[in-house]
Amino acid sequence: MSPVSRPRVLAVSLAVAGVLASTAPVAQAAHHGEPPRCGGHGVDANARIHYASDVVIKAPLSTVWKLQTDVERWPSWQPPVLTAERLDSGRLAKGSRFRWTTPVPATPTTPATTLGITSTVQELRRHDCVLWSGPAVGEGLRIDEGVHLWTFRKVRGGVHVHTEETWTGAQVEADVPTATAALGAGLEAWLRDLTSAAEARHTPQP
Repeated sequence: MSPVSRPRVLAVSLAVAGVLASTAPVAQAAHHGEPPRCGGHGVDANARIHYASDVVIKAPLSTVWKLQTDVERWPSWQPPVLTAERLDSGRLAKGSRFRWTTPVPATPTTPATTLGITSTVQELRRHDCVLWSGPAVGEGLRIDEGVHLWTFRKVRGGVHVHTEETWTGAQVEADVPTATAALGAGLEAWLRDLTSAAEARHTPQP
């Protein structure tokens, strides 16, 4: 895929699409040089809906990685994820598939619904990165494909987490600003939940 050049900000995170009604734009993190990749692959460079963000989590890399890749337990620390199930067995790996659901409130152009998301892992490097993609379908709302990248890097005091996602599909592309604003808010919420869960596990008990 060719590098993403001056991507547009905003869209709804497939994992936290419950914030779809958000209207306030969220600032996109700036990146320089080559765009992030996992095994040479990244988000859809041609997508009109794109958002990226970063955070440093004060917890061990193993803790952050476990939370993010144990998808069946997402509902235990991500309130917007109603259900999550693996469609295969074993450790999450390239080719693994999982299905999850999240409620989506009404917007001026789409009805309130519950999205069913079927994701396939396209690339995974243990304790380094993971890339998955798939459609999200609800009554009156469809995202043809969401592509979601996560990268993890040890830094002083914790783990630098980068995430970005793109969406494609006629329905969401009909109102790019609304979709992008929601995606931005959704990804920021996911990062907050991941940070809270990881740092809570890492905090020594008195």
